[in-house]
Amino acid sequence: MSKKSHSLPEGQVEVRFIDGSEWENAMSLCYQTFLRFDAAAYTDEGIENFREFVSDHSLKRMFDAGSYQVIGAFEKGRLVGVISLRNNSHISLLFVDSDHHRRGIGTELVYALASYVREKLHETALTVNAAPYAVGFYHRIGFYDLGGVVTQDGITFTPMKLELELVF
Repeated sequence: MSKKSHSLPEGQVEVRFIDGSEWENAMSLCYQTFLRFDAAAYTDEGIENFREFVSDHSLKRMFDAGSYQVIGAFEKGRLVGVISLRNNSHISLLFVDSDHHRRGIGTELVYALASYVREKLHETALTVNAAPYAVGFYHRIGFYDLGGVVTQDGITFTPMKLELELVF
């Protein structure tokens, strides 16, 4: 994916890199969706660590410097989904507003990021530490487990990988 935008086949959702003015809204969407769907599987420590992560000023500085990429899905100009990339091949955040689940937005975000990672960064795989709520989603789109469930700093996840040659 280039820095230009494209839309889902229905033409209802625009997928593109966010700009600096959209950062706070993107991180808020991530946190609010996390609280609704993921927080129950986390300890208080994990919830606090996640909150600190999405409000971290150094993360914003990395975004501003171009070393932390964020792609958003927009419906009628409203941000409804977010995916972010760190270290050129690791999905750091993937959240879709609850009113927009099961519409292909998460899948489109992953594939847009995968295309960017393969074409522009020349990586051959994507990894993710999938929250318990998201493991089934990642399996459905081709990710496989790299190991069992891990809990670190109060955050529970399953390390997963997607081989990009299998997708494109």
